Amino acid sequence: MSTVEHAWCTTTPKRHPADDAYILKSVGSALDVLECFAVDNELGVSDIARRLGVAKSTAHRLLSTLVSRGFVEQDPHSGLYRLGLHLFELGQLAHARNELRHVAMPVLRHVHASTGLTTNFGVPDGPDVVFLERLENRDGVRILGHFGRRLPAHTTSSGKAIAAFNPTAYAARVAAGFPPRVTGTVRTAVDWERHIEHVKKVGYAVATNESFEGSSSVAVPVLSRRIAIASVSVFGPTGVIEPEIDRLVPLLTAASRQISKRLGA
Repeated sequence: MSTVEHAWCTTTPKRHPADDAYILKSVGSALDVLECFAVDNELGVSDIARRLGVAKSTAHRLLSTLVSRGFVEQDPHSGLYRLGLHLFELGQLAHARNELRHVAMPVLRHVHASTGLTTNFGVPDGPDVVFLERLENRDGVRILGHFGRRLPAHTTSSGKAIAAFNPTAYAARVAAGFPPRVTGTVRTAVDWERHIEHVKKVGYAVATNESFEGSSSVAVPVLSRRIAIASVSVFGPTGVIEPEIDRLVPLLTAASRQISKRLGA
């Protein structure tokens, strides 16, 4: 069983439906199977059964159904299962059709061209930030790649920038807690509050060695009716980012305002 880059945030609390009366358990079980592959590249029937707490026969039926629809595929040699091509197709459609990303893209390209740094566009999702778009740094060295498409809000400048102006995102992170990631990660509610109050005061957030060792980021929230709905950030080695913060913040602030204007916010 191999492990792929962690595009998924493994510390995120499992989603619970608001009203179980309207939930089909069979559909929920199938989706639970798909989420098992968020961290692991390939899994066997026994792996799925153990993670879901079901019989192997049940896990096999779930996998067979998903294989028949192209959401999962089975390696003919190893017998292990992995995510299927049809799931990739639907994911690409969801990505391409996201209106917020579409509106932001021209602005993000300008930030990327102006800085040469990895440029991220993040949105809140519960206690986390999901990066809808990532334009890699210009030197061709992919620092992040698919790594970190979803990260806990307390480990990123984007998460802090959003939470400072989005009470729902702020509360969701408090409820989920503050699991440490690297040496600089926010670890307590007191530290979280201190960071958020500073962001409210200055209008931007910085994360230094908080999600990845030796790396930092700067983010500015994108506001709609005074609520943060997204963030624009740049990411790179700490030694590159820290000396440039005073130059980067005005550029990111202007980009944020452009996106808000394009949204009619």
